[in-house]
Amino acid sequence: MSVRIVRLGTDRVADEGTRIGTVRRPPRGVPKTEFARQNWYDVWFPTLAPSVETMKQAQAAETPAQWAAFKKRFRSEMKEPGPSHALDLLATLSQQADFSVGCYCEDESHCHRSVLRELLAEHGAKMA
Repeated sequence: MSVRIVRLGTDRVADEGTRIGTVRRPPRGVPKTEFARQNWYDVWFPTLAPSVETMKQAQAAETPAQWAAFKKRFRSEMKEPGPSHALDLLATLSQQADFSVGCYCEDESHCHRSVLRELLAEHGAKMA
């Protein structure tokens, strides 16, 4: 049992389990009834997405220093009670179930899901 970090909209892997979309907005032009069938996500969970302002900061980051500033701000948001409890819950569930969390970004190293990977591990999640 474990949690995987995935790019939403990509083919699922064996034993991936429920796919959780940790994004601020649903995919454009896709009917809600098609989200799971088209491999976007089974459950939308924006609690673990950056705020709009922080998301814009990440998208604009061109230097390592700008990316570090984004990471610091996003980590600060994830310390708030709601996101922190959600990270604890997912870390606990990863000990007993397979599931995945993801975002749309092509490059994980320049995406909030890279920070989610770190945070989930720090909260004790079993990572795939």
